[in-house]
Amino acid sequence: MAALPGRGDRRSRGARSPTAPAGRKIFAEQETLILELRRSRQLGIKQLRNELLRDHGLRLALDTLHRVLAKHGEHRLKRPRLVRKGTKRYSRPVPGDRVQMDVCKIAPALYQYTAIDDCSPWKVMGLYPRRSATSTLSFLDRLLEEMPFPIQRIQTDRGLEFFAEAVQRRLMTWGIKFRPTKPRSPHLNGKVERTQRADLEEFWATADPKSVDLRQRLDEWQHFCNPALQHPSVYTIEVNRSC
Repeated sequence: MAALPGRGDRRSRGARSPTAPAGRKIFAEQETLILELRRSRQLGIKQLRNELLRDHGLRLALDTLHRVLAKHGEHRLKRPRLVRKGTKRYSRPVPGDRVQMDVCKIAPALYQYTAIDDCSPWKVMGLYPRRSATSTLSFLDRLLEEMPFPIQRIQTDRGLEFFAEAVQRRLMTWGIKFRPTKPRSPHLNGKVERTQRADLEEFWATADPKSVDLRQRLDEWQHFCNPALQHPSVYTIEVNRSC
């Protein structure tokens, strides 16, 4: 007896296979771009994803990128292994409880001030021509304006620009505690050091320090980093402040 129309067995296999040429997600030019970024700048897989999305408008999953890199034997980066000094972590449980701040020289007469919250990944950046107390005061004003939660402590290294009398008086006026790291202990400020390294590898590798719109591009980079990395508790504190 013949089966009625619509009542017969159907194949469960999809109409298109991801491994088939017509159904693949990566084209030859996209594959070339991924390999070029990997080999020339030694970007990690998450850095590759961010770079492709930010500068090339190409949104790819981490599994897709890993498959392309593994296909060409580029899935492992040859970087020197870092030697960790101690295993104790110093992260704080509340956003704003401690904010790590540091200064990085980008080019002659160009310094990047960076501050990142110890609990959440929220960070603020600014560019200044000198590493001085005046620049530090200006960045502190920006920091308080852009941080979405109250700041209780600021932790820095022992740079003279942070120990200036005007800077200390400003922090005392605001009721913010100043906590410098111990001598020869840069690992205590490791979070801001790591985020500055990411800025150097991902942003400054493609930015021109002499560009007219450099500050605007850095603001766009900060905006790109913050929304995708917000900590859930940031929203809670922001709502409490607005009530």
